[in-house]
Amino acid sequence: MRFGKIFGALIASPVLFLVGNAVASDINNLKSLNQQQFKDFSRDITSALSYKAVEPATNLGITGFDASLGVSVVRMKNSNVWQQATGTDVGFLPIPKLQISKGLPFGIDISGFYTAVPTTNIHLYGAALKYSILEGTAVTPALAIRGTYTKLDGVDQLGFDSKGLELLVSKGFLGITPYAGVGVVNSNSTAHLPAPFASLLSSVNQTESKVFAGINWNILLGNLALEYDRTGNNDTLSAKIGIRW
Repeated sequence: MRFGKIFGALIASPVLFLVGNAVASDINNLKSLNQQQFKDFSRDITSALSYKAVEPATNLGITGFDASLGVSVVRMKNSNVWQQATGTDVGFLPIPKLQISKGLPFGIDISGFYTAVPTTNIHLYGAALKYSILEGTAVTPALAIRGTYTKLDGVDQLGFDSKGLELLVSKGFLGITPYAGVGVVNSNSTAHLPAPFASLLSSVNQTESKVFAGINWNILLGNLALEYDRTGNNDTLSAKIGIRW
């Protein structure tokens, strides 16, 4: 039932974006949180705003390119804390994304994304660098390592950035490429509060484990990908559509 609800939110979220339905609101009341609540809030932020590439291990190659529009829907484990910090009950946070990846020489891919989450003051950008350990053949899988970085912008009361390291594997079959991976995410959350609340909350540095699995489907130049991610205790479903060659 839990994953069914997340999937339902994933499918419904583009409609919510179009009609401007308020699924969240500005992060502007961090002074109402105590230190433990800020830690819980930061755990949700880490899961929601850390990098999710939604790509297989397969190297793009020197001429390869991937451009897509996508959305990730994150289940908020601490929705009561989010409600206190934003004034809105947030059970699921949808995050739309514009993503671009480019193949480089020596088995390297470089990627980036940008998002502005509707009805919030969250603006986020990130970058990733992937190195192909094994390029994969008709009978053997591809293996790659990926480093990631994200940084929050637009939220006056919160500074946030994350760094991640992932190991991923994939194997293609007739245009369909299942993939899976494991990794860790380290994040820093800092409250920027006005006087007399400036020293109310200490910064939170934390490291969360992550596992993810997905499927990538290529039809000519068209591309569709779906991914499940669990970072810490938060579940995320992501989907993207675009071009990839």
